[in-house]
Amino acid sequence: MQIGRLLVRLIIGGLFIGHGTQKLFGWFGGPGPAGTAQMMDGLKLHPPRRNALAAGASETAGGVLLAAGLATPLAAASLIGVMLTAIRTVHLKNGPWAANGGYEYNLVLIAALLGLVDGGPGELSLDRALGIHDTGPGWAFGALATGAAASALTVELGRRTARKAVGEGPTSVPNTAGDPVTAD
Repeated sequence: MQIGRLLVRLIIGGLFIGHGTQKLFGWFGGPGPAGTAQMMDGLKLHPPRRNALAAGASETAGGVLLAAGLATPLAAASLIGVMLTAIRTVHLKNGPWAANGGYEYNLVLIAALLGLVDGGPGELSLDRALGIHDTGPGWAFGALATGAAASALTVELGRRTARKAVGEGPTSVPNTAGDPVTAD
């Protein structure tokens, strides 16, 4: 039996589940949807509530899939997208070291996710039990590319919507949910 990959999946997946539920439900001392939406607003990822829910759902669902070893490339792509978005919007400006608020932790998680996709989730996984063998460098590259594309799209659309919300585009006013309502 290969328990090493199982442990890696359970620990990384479990931590992502924790981070996601912090955002979605305020569990484990997290900010919940309102606090996460406020953070998204500060990062100019608009509409903030939608982006908060998307980040929380991506981390939670991706973490569950990863821990179970199910649809491993999809789970990794989801989590890589969240990590790349965090690097781009929060950590990049601080350099690599976590002690300075940098991106080293995010990068380590991305590398571990790519390793799991490349080598497979292991014998103790739902992928293996279902006969799914979507592993190898091509699948790892695909997960990285999908995560990177999702991150780029999230950041660009979020910032475009934020510019519209402050009057740099079509007229818009915030509604009570904090999402912009465009009046064209």
